[in-house]
Amino acid sequence: MSAPFGELVTALVTPFTEKGGLNIKKAEELALYLVENGSDALVVCGTTGESPTLSDEEKTEMFAAVAKAVKGKARVIAGTGSNDTAKTIRLTQKAQACGVDGIMLVVPYYNKPSQEALYRHFAAVAAATTLPIMLYNVPGRTGVNMSAGTTVRLAGIDNIVAVKEASGDLEQIAFISAARPPGFYIYSGDDALTLPILAIGGTGVVSVASHIAGREIREMIRAFKAGQTGRALELHLRLLPLFKAMFITGNPVPVKGAMNLLGHGLGPVRPPLLDLEGAERDSVQQVLKEMGYL
Repeated sequence: MSAPFGELVTALVTPFTEKGGLNIKKAEELALYLVENGSDALVVCGTTGESPTLSDEEKTEMFAAVAKAVKGKARVIAGTGSNDTAKTIRLTQKAQACGVDGIMLVVPYYNKPSQEALYRHFAAVAAATTLPIMLYNVPGRTGVNMSAGTTVRLAGIDNIVAVKEASGDLEQIAFISAARPPGFYIYSGDDALTLPILAIGGTGVVSVASHIAGREIREMIRAFKAGQTGRALELHLRLLPLFKAMFITGNPVPVKGAMNLLGHGLGPVRPPLLDLEGAERDSVQQVLKEMGYL
């Protein structure tokens, strides 16, 4: 059985106008550009899409627009997770009505639920939709790590089919890989760990850097799976400076700044984030030049 979301999933930047409103036309253009450059699927309104400062109305507008723009060309995964189970269920059901292909659910942040509470939260949302679900474990942002045991337990629910693992803990991810049921897929949540995670049973990556290097990241994944490990390593090492540059400050500031430097016109980030500036902007620009993108 092939992975329901493919191998290269891009966490879509949300374009804004210069005044800070949604730029839906630009979002549609960006979605098509990413699909043409290697993306199998797009996460809409995740962390990279500035979900904390988007209203539910803006999120549903984005879900519907991107799903329509890439229909038949790529899968669309709606970021509907929050730290409120009832709110997450409501937004998930709205997303399903928008025609998306899947749901991404982040571990609830700030209120630090127990492992049993995490299980019950995700199980409740899964019961409220027929769409396939990708869990998202990112303890650096949420304040709590979802254990391998909890992830594997959740993998037993029919429509929970994948996890985006951004814990950075390769041992934990290996335990998930060893104990997961058939039909459950692991995605790296960190561009720089894509190759190591592939080596312990991962399927692919939910990528930020694929806005810029989608074709190369896709080639790296396919080379590894074809047994061309030397080529995969060569690509990984070439891309490392870009991976690092995309996280010199809080995501999505560097990637949005980089895409603007490349002429995509994605607009500013919303407060409390600040646009890429000063030494950080110079550093990203230098990497883009040195790697031949600019």
